[in-house]
Amino acid sequence: MAVYTEGTPCWVDAQLPDLEAGKRFYGELFGWTFDDDRDEALLDGRRVAGLLPKRDGRMPTTWTVYLATKDAGTVAARVKAAGGQMVMEPYPVGPFGVLALAADPGGAVVGLRQSGEDDGFEVVNEPGSFCWMEVYTRRPGPVDTFYASVFGWLGRQADPAEEGKEPGFDYRVWSPPGSRAGDDTAFGGRAVITDAFPAEMPGHVLVYFAVRDCDEACAITVRLGGRVAEPPVDTPYGRIAVLHDNQGARFAVLAEPTPADPLVTTAEPTALSTDTVPLTVPAPPTSTLSDPPSAV
Repeated sequence: MAVYTEGTPCWVDAQLPDLEAGKRFYGELFGWTFDDDRDEALLDGRRVAGLLPKRDGRMPTTWTVYLATKDAGTVAARVKAAGGQMVMEPYPVGPFGVLALAADPGGAVVGLRQSGEDDGFEVVNEPGSFCWMEVYTRRPGPVDTFYASVFGWLGRQADPAEEGKEPGFDYRVWSPPGSRAGDDTAFGGRAVITDAFPAEMPGHVLVYFAVRDCDEACAITVRLGGRVAEPPVDTPYGRIAVLHDNQGARFAVLAEPTPADPLVTTAEPTALSTDTVPLTVPAPPTSTLSDPPSAV
């Protein structure tokens, strides 16, 4: 069983109105197969994500990222003390451990996962698997303080010039506690929802999956009944697009650059696990949503 650094991503899942339609969509897009007994998606036989039937129609259809913890109850108390809220208090889920849902001061929801007997990702950062998370917020100050105090995340502000952005570009890269803040240890980032975005856009977490070809992933998504929310764009860290699946769940895809690509930036991978074979994620995409999203 992999052992994850406290506060780092260890799992993602989506609750879908039509589970079978979701399996067909992600099975073709990412090459996933499914363990129906455990509501889990597999990549070459390895756990990669959860797909579950949505039992409450009032809940959004969305991807949720879960952060590892040894004690979900203790983290829930820290969430409340730091100005967040518990959307769902910790509850046991048999061999999967203990789960909970928390909202940060900007309204973005993250999961907590206290490990059980058989827990978390068995693969990341390969095509068809999780590779990055981004928190979008209108309250960057309180949100930065929240994650630092609750999870001990270490932050580094991205340099607008280095990222090819205009002055005032506000993006924060997060590294796990006990590490050194920087691109080589980062597992996620924080982006700002500016006034250029629709007023109704709430704080949220965007989950990234690695793919071999970003444009092909967009074409497959559209063919399968999904849509492209933000068309492919090249960044120093790869080619990125934001998509909606055929039931509306929002996620992003990232195709890492090849060594021959002039935009390639090399960085040491980040270990999400303290197991003997570390799981890794890429350097930060630094946000594909610099401008308001557009439907395609």
